[in-house]
Amino acid sequence: MSWIHNTTSCQSLQMTDKAHKLSQLATIVSCCLCVSGMNAAVRATVRVGLYTGAKVYFVHEGYQGLVDGGENIRPATWESVSMMLQLGGTVIGSARCKDFRTREGRMKAAQNLVKLGITNLCVIGGDGSLTGANQFRTEWSGLLVDLVRAGKITEEEAKKSSHLNIVGMVGSIDNDFCGTDMTIGTDSALHRIIEVVDAITTTAQSHQRTFILEVMGRHCGSVYLALVTALACGADWVFIPEMPPDDGWEDHLCRRLTNQRARGSRLNVIIVAEGAMSREGKPITSDQIKKLVTDRLGFDTRTTVLGHVQRGGTPSAFDRILGSRMGVEAVMALMEATPDTPACVVSLSGNQAVRLPLMECVQVVRRNCSVVFMICRSFENNWNTYKLLAHINPPDVKSNINVAIMNIGAPCAGMNAAVRAAVRMGIIQGHTMLAVHDGFDGLAQGQVTPITWTTVSGWTGKGGSVLGTKRTLPAKMLEEISQNIAKFNIHALVIIGGFEAYVGGLELVQAREKYEEMCIPMVVIPATVSNNVPGSDFSIGADTALNTITSTCDRIKQSAAGTKRRVFIVETMGGYCGYLATMAGLAAGADAAYIFEEKFNIKDLEVNVGHLLEKMKTTVKRGLILRNENSNANYTTDFIFNLYSEEGKGIFDCRKNVLGHMQQGGTPTPFDRNFGTKMGAKSVLWLTEKLKECYRHGRIFANTPDSACVLGMRKRALTFQPLAELKEDTDFEHRIPKTQWWLKIRPIMKILAKYNIKLDTSEHADMEHVIKKRSPLGK
Repeated sequence: MSWIHNTTSCQSLQMTDKAHKLSQLATIVSCCLCVSGMNAAVRATVRVGLYTGAKVYFVHEGYQGLVDGGENIRPATWESVSMMLQLGGTVIGSARCKDFRTREGRMKAAQNLVKLGITNLCVIGGDGSLTGANQFRTEWSGLLVDLVRAGKITEEEAKKSSHLNIVGMVGSIDNDFCGTDMTIGTDSALHRIIEVVDAITTTAQSHQRTFILEVMGRHCGSVYLALVTALACGADWVFIPEMPPDDGWEDHLCRRLTNQRARGSRLNVIIVAEGAMSREGKPITSDQIKKLVTDRLGFDTRTTVLGHVQRGGTPSAFDRILGSRMGVEAVMALMEATPDTPACVVSLSGNQAVRLPLMECVQVVRRNCSVVFMICRSFENNWNTYKLLAHINPPDVKSNINVAIMNIGAPCAGMNAAVRAAVRMGIIQGHTMLAVHDGFDGLAQGQVTPITWTTVSGWTGKGGSVLGTKRTLPAKMLEEISQNIAKFNIHALVIIGGFEAYVGGLELVQAREKYEEMCIPMVVIPATVSNNVPGSDFSIGADTALNTITSTCDRIKQSAAGTKRRVFIVETMGGYCGYLATMAGLAAGADAAYIFEEKFNIKDLEVNVGHLLEKMKTTVKRGLILRNENSNANYTTDFIFNLYSEEGKGIFDCRKNVLGHMQQGGTPTPFDRNFGTKMGAKSVLWLTEKLKECYRHGRIFANTPDSACVLGMRKRALTFQPLAELKEDTDFEHRIPKTQWWLKIRPIMKILAKYNIKLDTSEHADMEHVIKKRSPLGK
């Protein structure tokens, strides 16, 4: 828990008309069980509070520390939250607190706040903790009256603390807070689970075993971990409380496992949420499922209950960024709060910060399972996707459509998950799926083969590109490509890759004027560590690369523990796109991140060196500088290393690391597996509809702009945008979009690194509502 008490004006902050001087603020970590990523939120709240000129306090042990006061409420400094980002849980502690559930306990807490002049409260926890905070606020006036009557506080103190503002940040691995895309800790928990799944898969394949994994998710709405894990690992079955299996599920499960073995699969994976139940409301346990599989099928079956391992460990890059952004937004929300402002929760929807009425969220979560499931669109979308891809159920009548899939550009983690989903979704639609090996080269050379349901089994967890991929563009091979499109009777094309895939798609569209064979529907799925494809805020593979950079930076910084003062210069990939350097800088706590999009000169480098010289005078002895590989042709990584080494003589020394192609390798993160799966499935569904539109007089003919699109995530939804329309937003020379959303959050990294800059809050998050008019199921 951290408290912020304002002592000076916020002159360094560009505030909106709504914003006011932040008089007092408190951040409390109050949940029964802590999760990874909370420290990032605490760190950001404290540092942004200090940035506004506030005085900051830690409150240790959650609400119990709030009630007990004394040494539990201690001043926090900039340095006291250093080196917290990589730590799981919360360094300031959390505990169950029966005292706070009583009015007497809340009176003690109120007295401690009033004595410190604190009237703004920020709570990090689950729905129970946030509900308690809202009740505290509702009772605030009455508590002050009782404290004055009891002589615990004076009339003057009560007047100065006449109202209490509250903002919440949700810390929960269950991701069961409707209205938000993700809660702090969920992504890290998925990382722990997938690590176990990957480890188990190898032994299961070796011994031809069936593994049953029980993950957390006991109550209504708490199924995210089980469902996304099933999607990410391609599980044969998933049991979740929200969607009890149909009657006779035992026979269905056994048939599916038997069919999978008959197709050559050497393992089966079953995911069980700990609260799974039948339609009669009876529990479905891991032991029950194990007995069923063993007795009926005779399969060698093992059960693994993950338990609290899901809550621990190093936070993922996503959770660090989420916690940091939420901490900043929480302070902004309190600055704009008035006595009439309802308590709110800050979170992210897509890439946007949002504010939601706290009690509206809590009330939705506490409704029955079906309502929660239907309102929370991520649950619905994940469930629909899983149902379609979990088992083969092709239509009786084939479509006579051939859909080809290819990978273009550099390999990245998550490509194979997208291919798998596209193949299986195509088969479900009745299409014949074709694999093009080695990109446009392979298409020109006729390296096209059928790809089946079984072929792509186990591909979600494989890194790189199983199909093979090359950077070659099609412009010089259009004749050969058109001939092979005709030879293999290809009616639609899925292109998965980076900027080359985007440019290659454009070249195919332009070739339609000369080659009629190119007049087929096409969709480009962005997949690149650089995250530089126009038309999408995120690309498959970028999250895996970001986590690789973040974990490497953690190790690099840790290597300096106990040594003299040291600054690390780390070069990241990304081409001319600074996404990886910026986001890794925020996740790893970098002092600066040099990118192409934000021009810098020798004066900026001088300022950064001066900043580090001042930093080394404190108890923080380490510095981290990231540089995007193409940020500046003259200020190279070697130049910056030499400059820092020279200027830091006698104060700090430097080390240099070029991360290189390790950023493109490794197994995909849960996000990239899930994202790739959804993108692959959605691309084929779109192509299927587009093929119907383009079918004329017994043939496919597609030559309109909207028949060749990029499938991307824009803010909160997956959208299809014509390739031709995206040309206006493309810097072809530098291979980046002209507008990039993540540039707006770069000031956050600088503020958290203690640079004296202005934060423009003109684009603040408005209060939204959880319950909206819903679209039909699956739309």
